[in-house]
Amino acid sequence: MKILHLANHSQKIGNGIVNVMVDLACLQAQAGHQVAVASSGGSFEPLLTRYGVQHLTLVQTKHPWRVPAMLRQFRGIADRFQPDIVHAHMMTGALLAWMARARAPYTLITTVHNEFQRASDLMRVGDQVVAVSEAVAQAMIRRGIAAERMSVVRNGIIGAPRFLHDEPGGESERASAAPPAPSIERPSVVTVSGLYKRKGIHDLLSAFHIVREQQPHAHLYLVGEGPDRAALEALSRRLGLTQAAHFIGYVKDPAPYFRQADVFVLPSHSESSSLAIMEARVAGCAIVATAVGGIPETLAHGAAGQMVPPSDPASLAEAIVALLRDEQWRKHWQMRARENLDALGVDHVYNEYHQIYLEALARRAANPIDETNRTLDRGR
Repeated sequence: MKILHLANHSQKIGNGIVNVMVDLACLQAQAGHQVAVASSGGSFEPLLTRYGVQHLTLVQTKHPWRVPAMLRQFRGIADRFQPDIVHAHMMTGALLAWMARARAPYTLITTVHNEFQRASDLMRVGDQVVAVSEAVAQAMIRRGIAAERMSVVRNGIIGAPRFLHDEPGGESERASAAPPAPSIERPSVVTVSGLYKRKGIHDLLSAFHIVREQQPHAHLYLVGEGPDRAALEALSRRLGLTQAAHFIGYVKDPAPYFRQADVFVLPSHSESSSLAIMEARVAGCAIVATAVGGIPETLAHGAAGQMVPPSDPASLAEAIVALLRDEQWRKHWQMRARENLDALGVDHVYNEYHQIYLEALARRAANPIDETNRTLDRGR
């Protein structure tokens, strides 16, 4: 099978969409398929090359005046590569592939990674639309995509090529060649998250202010970068947390922070599927997260971590304090996090997408349609 993945870039910047795409492309090439990634490029290219995934340059922007040039570039790629499957992970690529359908008889698969973005409605152009959690699938069905055109493939991280070969020449998993551990004060509360409003980091800072009243020696580590960093640092100062809340920034490999966390927290207001929670489970963290989007599915509906309401710093603080105060309670949840981890493996991601591809190809062969007539109307 010839598979072409589309994304805006292939950079190692903590972007979950790109991480999932790169792992899937590598696994598909490893299984013997001919695989390419078309993007503006980035630091994942050596890993893709290692696995035999071809990288093709496709510069994508959101500027409407660039559409004709992008479409010509994509058509050239499709004419040369002749894919059976085009798998679009972001909106721009999905629309380019849809507009180019008249000249190339490929099957188009789209994955909705971020349902909370209104532009995700445009992912309906796929022959089959894949959601990364059941919560995302139901949201997209409510927004007009027919249920029979929706599938669910939950993300995975265990055995991910990104971790197996993180550095050129690397042969072993991160656990066997871990980077030096950062200096972390204990007791420690850790989050690994982009610094965006929807991630609820302002709630975490407010909650940590309450935590410090009862656990005055606790420290908070915020691993990640984003456009709201300056505003969040200002909030930290207003709350008197300058010496206790540490803004670490983007870290290529946050595993040492997971390993040293007494409590891992993700206070999102919306979350399709959290790779960070998966990493926290694998590391054996006691987890507190908000019960939104795909988080309950990632936490086995509360069996693998505690869930609190979103936008509720008091409830978040209460759960954190209980874990910091009671070592046995904390160990209980650390143990629970590591139970039933099979669902977090990447093998199921490859297998489920492979089946979706086969079924979509079979439907197209049995019912050829004029894809140029497919519209973006609700329910179509």
